Amino acid sequence: MAQRAESKESLDDFPTPPWATRALIEHVLEKPEGFKSQSCLEPACGEGHMAKVLAEYFGDVKTSDVYPYGYGEIKDFTTHPFEVNFCDWVITNPPFRLGEDFIHRALAVARVGVAMLTRTVFIESVGRYARIFSVTPPTKFAQFTERVPMVKGRLDAKASTATGYCWLVWEKRKRTQSRVVWIPPCRKSLERDGDYELPQSPMFGQTHISAARRKASKGKPGLEQVDLFGT
Repeated sequence: MAQRAESKESLDDFPTPPWATRALIEHVLEKPEGFKSQSCLEPACGEGHMAKVLAEYFGDVKTSDVYPYGYGEIKDFTTHPFEVNFCDWVITNPPFRLGEDFIHRALAVARVGVAMLTRTVFIESVGRYARIFSVTPPTKFAQFTERVPMVKGRLDAKASTATGYCWLVWEKRKRTQSRVVWIPPCRKSLERDGDYELPQSPMFGQTHISAARRKASKGKPGLEQVDLFGT
């Protein structure tokens, strides 16, 4: 199985399998029933795979992305002038190379908490320790015991991967040391009918999204749709 590798020009469009988002709510965060009164921002929403799941739990889900996928507003999360405490939570699967920027921005934008889906190796960097973890350590490091297969540009129920993933969670109202949380095997119990169907774009429709992506990727390395994980 191949490891994930992306060029600097890539949009890093790897949709999150819906069960992996439900795992955050069901196994990592506490009292999910309370989220119905809270708001959430998904600032790298792509075609809405994670946002649709978040809407199962949160009363208000706001969505945006730097690229016009046709789902959510077009905004660069790292530069858009969001107000401080704009929403209760920021939850997303950020582009790997922008992970630090997303974390710093999210900690200012979110009132209650931040959850970032990252590769497990994200926590290994000495530089990131100095810039993030030693200054604003997450309250929870939640490691998946199952692999979370992600394929570039689409969901694939049959995909596999050699890459490990975790949720990093900052709960701003808690003053505790970071603790490890193991996410138990839960894929089968958290998958739902229709999870691997592409969400219908509320703005353009799926045909227009595909056409826009083909046009944008023409002649640009890193934007083509290819599988970067195992068979």
